Amino acid sequence: MPSPQQARAQASAITSAKAGQESELSPTAQLRALFDRPRLSPGQRRIAQYLIEHITEAAFLSITDLADRVGVSQPSVTRFASAVGFSGYPALREKLQSITLGTRSGVGAGPAEEPRGNELQAAVDAEIENLENLRRDLADTDRVIEVGRALSASTPLTVLGLRISASLAEYFAYAARRVHPDVRLVTLGGSVAYDALLQSREAGGTWVLAFSMPRHAQETLTAVRVARSAGLKVALITDLALGPLVDEADVVFATGTGSRLVFDSYAAPGVMCAALLQAMTDADPERTQARLEDYEQVADEHHFFLRD
Repeated sequence: MPSPQQARAQASAITSAKAGQESELSPTAQLRALFDRPRLSPGQRRIAQYLIEHITEAAFLSITDLADRVGVSQPSVTRFASAVGFSGYPALREKLQSITLGTRSGVGAGPAEEPRGNELQAAVDAEIENLENLRRDLADTDRVIEVGRALSASTPLTVLGLRISASLAEYFAYAARRVHPDVRLVTLGGSVAYDALLQSREAGGTWVLAFSMPRHAQETLTAVRVARSAGLKVALITDLALGPLVDEADVVFATGTGSRLVFDSYAAPGVMCAALLQAMTDADPERTQARLEDYEQVADEHHFFLRD
């Protein structure tokens, strides 16, 4: 008789599926694809980041208003529109409006918006929107499956999370150890992180899973660069769509974070963690089964858990 965790691992295997129409993707995913240009200048990246973070409002701004919000000149906005493939800002704005209006009235549109209530309810509403966006992004499961296989095959597997991101890294590493033989958690930056990354590569590791949540630590960027220079590939879970961290990573899973309260909340990144963990269990079902059985035996022997 399998344990509940073993049964869940068997029953929840990810089925490969491709996303259908473009409108099935979340607005942020559509804009990330639209603005994915390696030669954007720092100012143009600021414009792109603003549009991604404020798509609903920004889609209807004039070129003057957008320039003022971002802190750039109007010609800079025009050059940005040209750099991402449009004849000018009016054409770009038309595209932005089609994305945001399509989300409101097309695929994934729910019932009429209810009153937002108090600030705590508004924070929950924002997280629900983050989860809905993640659901649309996960319509194509192939990328998650592919990365899950790569993480599963990397021995050792290093999980990196510094400062506020340490909590997500600890959760992922704790669960990953149930199905992977050698998971190394790095939650301290500087030379401690460098040593751990270099030792992981020397021991045969091929991948690092890194987390970067707001406020994004400079030492995370440095550690990711050290990992890349050592020959490790980097999968990144973050709220960022563009920027140096995203540029350094081999694979990026960008998810929204709740920012309505004093401290951020991480509903969507948490689900993204669980999705990658599921993909790791699917990648080697025999190893998963054996390790879960061994763990359950030890847990029963030493009474790790209360009887529910």
